[in-house]
Amino acid sequence: MINIMEVVELPEETPTNRSSFTVNDLDIEILPLIYEIIRSVEKDPYDTTQKAKESQDTSQKILELQKKLDSARSQIKRLPGIEYSKEEQLEKLETLRKQLRLKRELLFKYRNMCTFEIPKV
Repeated sequence: MINIMEVVELPEETPTNRSSFTVNDLDIEILPLIYEIIRSVEKDPYDTTQKAKESQDTSQKILELQKKLDSARSQIKRLPGIEYSKEEQLEKLETLRKQLRLKRELLFKYRNMCTFEIPKV
């Protein structure tokens, strides 16, 4: 009888596999900041003291946006596979698809194998 664990090599579950950084873990909320910057630029107060205050607030928001963008860049660098080029990623994807297809075929063959009953003596 074929041992399915010998035929199908399953990846070992390691702590790095379970706790890897994914796209869902990214914390990139920049749209509210961009919206606030645009609104503050659209405002046109008549008072010069208020203009100076609005300008200072806008500068502060732009600095916050810059920090968020820097944070996003550093988070994106932590994503697995980012070090590979597009072509390398596509090659790996195709290799994994072939492996998946072969493993599915083996599982299908294993499921549909004849079971031999041993006669009782």
